[in-house]
Amino acid sequence: MTSRAWRVVGSTGFVGSAVTRQLRAQGHTVQAVSAPRLSSGARTVHHLLGRAKDLESVIDYLADSFAGADVVVNAAGIATPDGTDQDALVGANAMLPVLILAAAERTGVKRVVHISSAAVQGKTPYLDESARTSPFSPYSFSKALGESALQRMAAREDRPARPELVILRATSVQGPTRGTTKRLAAFASSPLCSVAGDGSAHTPVTSIDALAEFTVTVGTHKDSVPQIVLLPWEGATAASILRDAGRRHPVKLPTALCKAAVATGYFLSGMAANRWHGAVRRIEVTWFGQNQVPGWGREQGLLPTPKIGELLRAVHAKRA
Repeated sequence: MTSRAWRVVGSTGFVGSAVTRQLRAQGHTVQAVSAPRLSSGARTVHHLLGRAKDLESVIDYLADSFAGADVVVNAAGIATPDGTDQDALVGANAMLPVLILAAAERTGVKRVVHISSAAVQGKTPYLDESARTSPFSPYSFSKALGESALQRMAAREDRPARPELVILRATSVQGPTRGTTKRLAAFASSPLCSVAGDGSAHTPVTSIDALAEFTVTVGTHKDSVPQIVLLPWEGATAASILRDAGRRHPVKLPTALCKAAVATGYFLSGMAANRWHGAVRRIEVTWFGQNQVPGWGREQGLLPTPKIGELLRAVHAKRA
């Protein structure tokens, strides 16, 4: 697919700015689109799509912004795994993607790349590219709701136009300015630095550079792309991430002890309306990692350049 023009919604954010830089580095024409602030009390796809019809002015604004574009990337949203404001999360992570796809259908856009999160699949042993979701927190629920609504829209027979929809599930993305990365480096540099077992489990931790590179690869692919694609594994393990971020070997804890601690964390979080589920899940992934299927990217040989080790070592050096 030869793209003539790109639009990036949320181009000043953590993901959007990286995608924009990557596009410009490759010589693409790209324009920024400001993401409107939305809030929604919808909790089902039916209600979400129904309430989207009341936001015609927002769709018009987006459609005007997309005029002449071949590819639209939605990099906007609230990327706070610990967020608890459900209305704000649904507005940013579910309602906005619906409005973006609706606007793209009016303007001749060829492909919409919606950047979602692998968090929608929860604690599954293997992340994959199926439509299956199992959200465990307000944040992952909002992302899963957005995916389901987009798939419902894409399956309609009465669509005015059919831009190709690609839902790109980002894994645990790290960057030098991100708070979660700084907290990871602090943990990895402390006496608490630890893994469950020998630390050889694969981890979905990846770099913002890999996500930006793969986003552009998906957007420019000349053939059709599956509706759901997973950001490919960057080769890291639970132990290697901590060694790179803290420049020390993590303590190897008994697996049973770690499982008990995680179970206790989820129990206490459940007593507080799942308030800390995101934080507990982060600890769980740090200790145990999470596998993922090879996916479309690996099958096509379209793997981004591995940079997670380099990124984490640079974050550690900056702390020193």
